[in-house]
Amino acid sequence: MKHFFKTILMIIGGMTLLSGFVAILFGILFWVSQEDVSDKTFLEIDFSNGLVEYVPDDPGSRMMLAKRPQVIDVVEALQNASDDDRISGIVARLSHMRMGMACIQEVRNAVLAFRKSGKPAIAYADTFGEFSPGTGSYYLATAFEKIYLQPSGDICLTGLLLETQFLKGTFEKLGVVPRIDRRHEYKNAVNTFTEETYTEPHKEALTRITDSIFGQIVKGIAQARDISEENVRGLVDHGLFLGQEAVNAKLVDGLAYRDAVYEEIKSAVGDQVKFLSLWDYLEEAGRFYADGETLALIYGVGGIQRGRSQYNPLFGDAAMGSGTLTKAFRSAIADEDVKAILFRVNSPGGSYVASDSIWRETVRAKAAGKPVIVSMGNVAGSGGYFVSMAADKIIAQPGTITGSIGVFAGKMLTSGFWEKMGISWDEVHAGSNATIWTGIRDYTPEQWSRLQDTLDRIYADFTTKAAKGREMPLEKVMNAARGRVWTGEDAKSLGLIDELGGFPEAIALAKAAAGIPEDRKVSLKLFPEKKPLIEVLLEKGEMSEEANISFAAMAQTLETIRPLLRSLRQAGLLGDAGLLSMQNPWVHH
Repeated sequence: MKHFFKTILMIIGGMTLLSGFVAILFGILFWVSQEDVSDKTFLEIDFSNGLVEYVPDDPGSRMMLAKRPQVIDVVEALQNASDDDRISGIVARLSHMRMGMACIQEVRNAVLAFRKSGKPAIAYADTFGEFSPGTGSYYLATAFEKIYLQPSGDICLTGLLLETQFLKGTFEKLGVVPRIDRRHEYKNAVNTFTEETYTEPHKEALTRITDSIFGQIVKGIAQARDISEENVRGLVDHGLFLGQEAVNAKLVDGLAYRDAVYEEIKSAVGDQVKFLSLWDYLEEAGRFYADGETLALIYGVGGIQRGRSQYNPLFGDAAMGSGTLTKAFRSAIADEDVKAILFRVNSPGGSYVASDSIWRETVRAKAAGKPVIVSMGNVAGSGGYFVSMAADKIIAQPGTITGSIGVFAGKMLTSGFWEKMGISWDEVHAGSNATIWTGIRDYTPEQWSRLQDTLDRIYADFTTKAAKGREMPLEKVMNAARGRVWTGEDAKSLGLIDELGGFPEAIALAKAAAGIPEDRKVSLKLFPEKKPLIEVLLEKGEMSEEANISFAAMAQTLETIRPLLRSLRQAGLLGDAGLLSMQNPWVHH
């Protein structure tokens, strides 16, 4: 035993020395990076892999999302670069971009704000869609002062398409019968299982969303390229622009390969110009929100579930755990330095109970004198709206999908499927309601009646709390509810949110709510605090290098089958689809 403790002490001592050496090494490297930044530097931003909202403390997410900047990374980098005399401009690559509409608008606004500094902002792409939609990536490109297109590239300005997958025919072939009900007719997730095409309310809601977002895109392009909105709509109807056609239509400023774009920058700035990636710049310049009065930043990202937040590599998404979120709120409330809480929500909803637990902590925070400001990402609907509705202020992008104040629940009857497979079931039970959630038996009339009571209770609770949180008459909430989804643009006119914007606007609202002067700087403190990767690995069990390689290869393979997996999960065949969930159509832009 004596030798054992001696060995442990030697290991600890060795790790301490190693940690010190590593710290010194990183300090040297950081100093070198500072020296390498010249007075004439162009900030490089590569949007080709898209952005993520949040990277959970999980080995899988840390590895799979390691090279994916977060939305706030881009916002802070551009805010810093605006006032940094060493930064002469920005150049961005926009090929193969995958972003939701609100994310595009967040970045677009950040670029437009950067341009107010008078520094050039240049975008280039090899193509805006190669036999695929390019409207969204082109919409983002129009925030830049100049746009260059590779001579062999095209602009697929084809508009906006929302597609919905219906599984009724598949279920019939499999012998699966959906036994689900909802509150109310606009709670469209149920239609995925029970219909073959859109119902009238379903089509009405999605048509309005399509028109709203398309109108935002048209207006943005028209203003940026100095073209009338009528002509932009005409260009969209033309659809595909080949190389020089895009120049003739004033959609781009020129045709050029990447090297020619960089040569033009060198000609304008000088051969001594250096190019610095967004990642390296953040490391060197630090965060824009790093000093001043403290605001808590809490992320609520992914489907809402009870327990811990986590990352699911199978589906490539995060889950918002009520245990993690409520603890984060309690910690922020207890922190005397925290003046207000910024709650960033990007979620299609999920568990009603988990949503209610998180909602309760937002109420407690306000009661403790800590204002809560919600900033919505691409989606904050159903449960995502539930956790937001008690906030002092709610802000969203015009293209955010929100609302969906409603509920659905039920089960899939799978006895017909098992029969087709030649598998039979039998059971014994105690208690007349023991079979209520089994997929082998249908509900009894009494059980179905109790399900209706549950749906009524949840819907009444949802709408009542929404009315109280938004300080609106219940009748007005009811008109905007019934399970219907809205864009942020429409949600503002309905009173479901307060303002349009992103992180900067939400932080301004948080400062105002906390009584912090407008011109005073603030720091964002993340709750829960991000742990060092080594600590996360030790908690989860460190992976070998071979395992890391296999993990990365598996991630690439999963990309091709995730749409099917997500459909099955939404159908409740792969895990719990939740109660306060909304159905997300496939969006092509």
